[in-house]
Amino acid sequence: MPEALTSPREKAEARLDPARAKLFTIRDLAKECGVSARTLRFYEEKGLLNPQRQGLERLYTRRDRARLKYVLMGRNVGFSLDEVREMLDLYDLGDGQETQLKVALAKFRERIAQLERQKADIERVIDELRRASENVESMLERASPGAKPRVRMKAARLAPEGEENRRE
Repeated sequence: MPEALTSPREKAEARLDPARAKLFTIRDLAKECGVSARTLRFYEEKGLLNPQRQGLERLYTRRDRARLKYVLMGRNVGFSLDEVREMLDLYDLGDGQETQLKVALAKFRERIAQLERQKADIERVIDELRRASENVESMLERASPGAKPRVRMKAARLAPEGEENRRE
């Protein structure tokens, strides 16, 4: 099966038939977007892409290509496929994408807030680990040669935030 726009003959045909220039094979799209054909078929199964069929060959439109890029961007920043589908489905409302853009903006801001909270938690844990490392280093420096250092760490005795002390 020939691939869309890969052979010189097909490129020449595309110049004569502009509609052909708007189609991509599964291989073209997979290569361009850095995903596997299996991923594209999975997204098709989930209703995110809707390629045309020419026999057994899948032919993707520019719209499918744009949707795929949106899906990949959404996945890269942590959105679920359901969230991505929800945003994509709003495109066809006929309101000039206003609803889609507003929903996307709200979801982006929500994701940013979530990531900022995670970042603060990570920074807190890193600070705690640095303090613990400094304590251990100073204990090692004070220890006499051959003697076992005695480790007393306040953090080890405290229960994690939000949990009761398990020893009690």
